[in-house]
Amino acid sequence: MSATRRARIADAGTYLAYGVICLFFAGPLIWLISLSLRTSAEIYISEIRLWPEAPTLDNYTAALENPLFPTYLWNGLKLSLAGAFGALLFATPAAYALSRFRFRRRHLVMIGLLAFQMISPLVIMVPLYRYMDGVGLTDSHFGASLIYIAVAAPLFTWMLKGFLDGIPQSLEDAAMIDGCTRFGAFMRVILPLSLPGLTSAFVLNAILGWSQFIVPFILISKPNLLPIAVGIFNFQGTYNNTSTQLLAAASVLSIVPAVVVFLVLQRFIIGALMAGAVKG
Repeated sequence: MSATRRARIADAGTYLAYGVICLFFAGPLIWLISLSLRTSAEIYISEIRLWPEAPTLDNYTAALENPLFPTYLWNGLKLSLAGAFGALLFATPAAYALSRFRFRRRHLVMIGLLAFQMISPLVIMVPLYRYMDGVGLTDSHFGASLIYIAVAAPLFTWMLKGFLDGIPQSLEDAAMIDGCTRFGAFMRVILPLSLPGLTSAFVLNAILGWSQFIVPFILISKPNLLPIAVGIFNFQGTYNNTSTQLLAAASVLSIVPAVVVFLVLQRFIIGALMAGAVKG
């Protein structure tokens, strides 16, 4: 067998593996969309049917007509952006310190950040709820935002630390030789160069905050304060008939803003990376 033929077979196998992986992850989403287009009578049919016999958009209309649905979307956007922005403020100087300074037990600090990231919020939510309730921060977007920041900051720090390691330290050394303080070099040199890393980390943490369920589910009980990840569960008791298809439609609608925002900001990330590549 020639080398060209072996290469083609290897490429075909690779694309086949990619197709199987894509199908594995896209399958639940396709089934969710299928459920959202069904009538209540078609939900529990015994026959496995990917495309409904009589597709309808009434479920989406019913979800959008719910007066709380726009509030859920706004609350989810507000909490996810607050958590990502707060994590950015705390993680950026921490990542810079871990990247540039050499101090004792630095690696232990980094391992501690990673270990904290591995702890599920569910493990600490009971004592955390008692503490937040004691200081009057339950049923509050401010209190929930603080937990969003604490959850996102370790991952944000790790991502930015790896990106800052790729920026030559000689650039800020040259800036300090020219008269900048370390803070001035950080603001004028490091931050502009790290814009692609900051943007990508911000996008990822905002999307993770958008899908956050445990924190608002435990800390928030007022319907008008719930984000979309928790609010769509209220649809289960909103209607007298079977609401599985309505839950599916609401879930699809909750995914759309995250996908759109990610795609828009992803273009910005690519543009920033290309701009940095062509500058000397």
